[in-house]
Amino acid sequence: MDQNKQNERDYRGITQYQVALSVRGLERRIQQSPKLLTEPAGKRSCCIFRVPQTLVGFYEKAYQPHIISVGPYHHGKPHLKMMDEHKWRYLRSLVDRTRGRGVSLETYFNALIPLEGKIRESYSETIHHQSHELIEMMVVDGCFIVELFCKFGRLVQPDEDDPLLNMNWVLSFLMRDLLCLENQIPFFVLESLLELSLSTTPPNGNGVPTLAKLTLEFFNYALQRPGKVIEKYVNTKANHLLDLLRSTFIPLTKEKKPKNPNMLQLILSAEKLHISGVKFKVRKTDSYFLDIKFWEGVLEMPHVQVDEFGPSVFLNFIAYEQCSSHCSKHFTAYATLMACLINTPTDARFLRNHKIIENHFGTDEEVFRFFNQLGRVLVFDIQNCYLSKLFEDINGYSRNHWNVRWAGFGLVLLILTMVQSFFAAYAYFHPPKN
Repeated sequence: MDQNKQNERDYRGITQYQVALSVRGLERRIQQSPKLLTEPAGKRSCCIFRVPQTLVGFYEKAYQPHIISVGPYHHGKPHLKMMDEHKWRYLRSLVDRTRGRGVSLETYFNALIPLEGKIRESYSETIHHQSHELIEMMVVDGCFIVELFCKFGRLVQPDEDDPLLNMNWVLSFLMRDLLCLENQIPFFVLESLLELSLSTTPPNGNGVPTLAKLTLEFFNYALQRPGKVIEKYVNTKANHLLDLLRSTFIPLTKEKKPKNPNMLQLILSAEKLHISGVKFKVRKTDSYFLDIKFWEGVLEMPHVQVDEFGPSVFLNFIAYEQCSSHCSKHFTAYATLMACLINTPTDARFLRNHKIIENHFGTDEEVFRFFNQLGRVLVFDIQNCYLSKLFEDINGYSRNHWNVRWAGFGLVLLILTMVQSFFAAYAYFHPPKN
């Protein structure tokens, strides 16, 4: 028996001493704080994430900043250093403007020191910068954004020769970079800095605008939405700039629940739905391109423009939804719907011909590939999305239409069979005379 136990130990190749060492090592490891993930990862306070590799591999350039870094994730990258010169220039402009009111650079720095813990909790990864380095980064990056918004909104007289405001390509890339999920700083940081920088009534006499108002007016240069849409959200609170802009696209209408959630299925492509009797119509709306309706066989979809700016922002909205468990999945559901509708380049052309898609992105083939590949990498819960009832209604209508059509075919076939039988019987009982 003892020999058998010895052989068993030798076969396992591990001694009790080695087991004890491993267990002690594991116990030390599980007591240590995470080195990559932050402790609050998964909590509501955690809102700035690294984009999952499944999405990065699909369309990497949409998630990476091109000209400016904001926050710690891309800080110090060589190809973004040129814009650091503009950050210092904007910081100097802001401090020169506020120093006369007793708001110095030290004031901004001291205002953010108590927020350090909250700032670190906002990021899903552990920030390895020292305290003073992190606060300095927040001051420089945050003051740049505040001053940019103030100059753009004419709260501060801009320099006529400022290349950031005069060169369209720079402004376009700035907008895209400021809406990258990995390129965010907390909204409360920007609010604190804005409050200090505009602590007196601006020269226009209209009072101090909110950060939400300045943000939405800045990005509206690219989005071109009516002013009344922006006014609805001027007092909105958010986690960061990307979260704020995303929230303004969420329909305000109440979601309808499906009758049979366990029986839900994805829908057919646009052309197949058209063949099955579904009609497509452009839905007129000022802002909510997510606001899609299906009624009496008509699928109403707001017009959407597919260009270089749109897909980048759209994908970062989706990345935020995929990472956060504390926000709705509206853009994920919309992307899934489009992936269903556009199953071939012909489907993309069909939606373009019906004025639902305005394609400045490329060919119909490229639009098809974009939504088709995106649909494959998304995590989507059909039972818990704002389009659940729409999926159910479209599938129900499509099935009923095909049943009616087949019933009609069956009736015609029955009549033809009866006619054929009649003539066959008639010929048998009344043969032709020779």
